[in-house]
Amino acid sequence: MRYAAGGSVLCLALAIGAGAKIAHDVSSLPPLAGASGITLSPVVLDRNDRLLRSFTSADDKWRLPVELSEVDPLYIRMLLAYEDGRFYEHHGVDPLAALRAAGQMLTSGKIVSGGSTLTMQVARLLREVSTRSLQAKYDQVITALKLEETFSKDEILHLYLLRAPFGGNLEGIRAASLVWFGKEPSRLTPAEAALLVALPQSPEARRPDRFNESARTARDRVLARAVGAGVISAEEAEAAQKDSVPTARRDMPFLAAHAARKAVLGNPGAAVHRLTLERDLQSTLETLVRRHVQTLGPHISAAVLVADHTTGEILASVGSPGLLDEARLGHVDMTEALRSPGSTLKPFIYGLAFEEGIAHPESFVDDRPIDIAGYRPTNFDMGYQGRVTVREALQMSLNTPAIQLLEAVGPSRLMARMKRAGVSPVLSGDKAPGLAIGLGGLGLSLKDLAALYAALAEGGRIRPLSLYRDAAGLPVRADLGGQDPLLPLLDPIAAWHVGDILTGLPHPWAAGSAKIAYKTGTSYGYRDAWAVGFDGRHVIAVWTGRADGTPVPGQTGAGSAAPLLFEAFQRLKGERQPLKDRPAGVLAMTTGELPIPLRHARVAQPESTAQSRPLKITYPPDGALVELGLGYGTAEQHTLIVKLEGGRRPYTWFVNGAPVETALFRKELVWTPDGEGFATVSVLDANGQASRIDISIK
Repeated sequence: MRYAAGGSVLCLALAIGAGAKIAHDVSSLPPLAGASGITLSPVVLDRNDRLLRSFTSADDKWRLPVELSEVDPLYIRMLLAYEDGRFYEHHGVDPLAALRAAGQMLTSGKIVSGGSTLTMQVARLLREVSTRSLQAKYDQVITALKLEETFSKDEILHLYLLRAPFGGNLEGIRAASLVWFGKEPSRLTPAEAALLVALPQSPEARRPDRFNESARTARDRVLARAVGAGVISAEEAEAAQKDSVPTARRDMPFLAAHAARKAVLGNPGAAVHRLTLERDLQSTLETLVRRHVQTLGPHISAAVLVADHTTGEILASVGSPGLLDEARLGHVDMTEALRSPGSTLKPFIYGLAFEEGIAHPESFVDDRPIDIAGYRPTNFDMGYQGRVTVREALQMSLNTPAIQLLEAVGPSRLMARMKRAGVSPVLSGDKAPGLAIGLGGLGLSLKDLAALYAALAEGGRIRPLSLYRDAAGLPVRADLGGQDPLLPLLDPIAAWHVGDILTGLPHPWAAGSAKIAYKTGTSYGYRDAWAVGFDGRHVIAVWTGRADGTPVPGQTGAGSAAPLLFEAFQRLKGERQPLKDRPAGVLAMTTGELPIPLRHARVAQPESTAQSRPLKITYPPDGALVELGLGYGTAEQHTLIVKLEGGRRPYTWFVNGAPVETALFRKELVWTPDGEGFATVSVLDANGQASRIDISIK
């Protein structure tokens, strides 16, 4: 009896000493960082906090941020039933589970169940060391006790959801659900939840894409345990066992690649980046752009930007047909690239003219050859329409009327208004803005054009576009570069007149019942094709061309970009909004009813100089080496455009002495060479004047 009492005292002393040792070791551990100390994968979210794109973490893991509330409760119940049924009762170490595991091992001769609690597993994951040795196991226990002392049960469970391994470089429930099932973990089937419970026990040996049967067996074992714990019924488990197990990894979401990349680079320390984009629309338009460029050629790129001009929020931003499309230089974000805008700035020239009382939509203006201080613009088709109304001049995108009006309002005023809207037009060199800016003689981005047309759609009110949202979900407004946001881009009446004119353009592509005001543009040398349009709510801007700036002969805004514009409008959800009502004060009259000073646009009357100038081929220059890429692509892609000035229509063109075009009224020859070598191109006008060039073609 005395020995028993002594043994009891000794055991008690040992227990007290062990407890003191454990308490001392727990208190000696440094503070644990918890979820804030875990390196996460940066994620980019849409306007509804849906995932657009994620990036691997600094340690090359797919470890996405997730909250407990974002995980299906069924998975949590299954996890606890399988791993730690007494999770909410113990304090990090469960003596009952440890005794049960030891007894099962002694009676069966093998490990039937583990004694580790979920907290101990979290401790092992955070320490990232093996627990095979006694010292390592003791350290795991100490860390588990520290976790329980520091964090709540839900916080510990949250750590498991972030760090549990699921095969390869997958960590955390969210990455696993996206890769194995292509869905967020908020709604899981019993079969899916059971597989995600089973994988962390042996993530490499149970990888579904490599060891499918092992994954299935482990999943079914979890289902059986869930039935025993009352988490699901036997019937649900039987049905779940019939579900297939994924055989391959899915790709992570990869939407808005350019915008997402820019967001992460702009704030590399943040784990979550919120954009104003709408995921479904972004996905739809990315598919549309990829399909559209297949009809344009192997190296043609395209970009689309959609914004809600009533709020300024960008809803979709497609920078290229694909980030990894090397043939189209897909890594270049063409919504941000500076390119010549062609004729897309003409509406703002007309708007300034209306605002200044220089013209009215029904005023007459002459479309004829002009020479303004040596600047001699010509129309796209090299022809002239004579006397037209200002409305007709804009709808036909005539060049000489636009330049006459720009001279009247002043190029500097056009530049100032663009800058007022936060747009940064770029001129070559340090030159002052000249008349050429009216026909695309400057650099603008697709986003710039969208911002300008958004203001036009808003009755002239500047509406800065925003791509980013703050932590509260509110859009972050674009910086206007010190400009007063209350100043308008255009007077409301002038803006309405421009929009009304642009709605009169033909719609060869179905785009719904609501009217669309739109304008196309083609830059010099066929390098860029544009189409920008708006209805009562949305503005859409489209660019097509080659990202490297190589000309695409025959490419025009009407032929290449406008079809994509109207297809994009068709993809918008909900009822289309009508354009704004006519504001008070609009002078709605025919030309004959206008006040006499407005019947003709108040522009300088240029003298006609085209017939007096000598005939001359202006492009390509004499002796030029012209690289058309013969031997690659289709014949249409090898077209050479030869241009001339002066002379008198009609013209007859010759190549190597043989006529190729006769009675041609346009001042250009569209010619497809039949092979490499030297060629002589000559032209003869109606007065017998001639011009020739010698070129080398490759």
